[in-house]
Amino acid sequence: MTRSSSQPSQPSELGVGQLAARSGVAVSALHFYEAQGLITSRRTPGNQRRYPRDMLRRVAFIRASQRAGIPLRQIKDALDQLPSGRTPTRRDWASLSAAWRVDLDRRITQLQDLRDRLTGCIGCGCLSLRLCRLMNPGDILGGEGPGPRKLPTAITRDAPG
Repeated sequence: MTRSSSQPSQPSELGVGQLAARSGVAVSALHFYEAQGLITSRRTPGNQRRYPRDMLRRVAFIRASQRAGIPLRQIKDALDQLPSGRTPTRRDWASLSAAWRVDLDRRITQLQDLRDRLTGCIGCGCLSLRLCRLMNPGDILGGEGPGPRKLPTAITRDAPG
């Protein structure tokens, strides 16, 4: 006696709602990814999107990259390097994440530097811009004369410390 499988066969393609449900990504985000060239679909005669099943892995790759702080432009550039627009493999992730590690290490160093400067700023209470390493590193504004000169709206990454 032969047994028939009680599990339905998996469809070879997913609709946008199915891809959203399976990936945990909003339909609007999938549409955005598609508009940015990160994912692709085909259209049915009724103009409905259909995604190949392996698009689940591609969406997971995009989301994991985003969670690591990689900008979408860099993610797209990485995906564009894959032959024939194929879905990234574990080996692809290892290679790409190693390349991104250098950038992440640089950003971590910048954030640690900012954190350390911020601690120094709290210590002085910003009562002395001459000593404040955050707003006036090295008292660069002291050379312009007495009193406050300007309050920057953003801290530059390359400010001496």
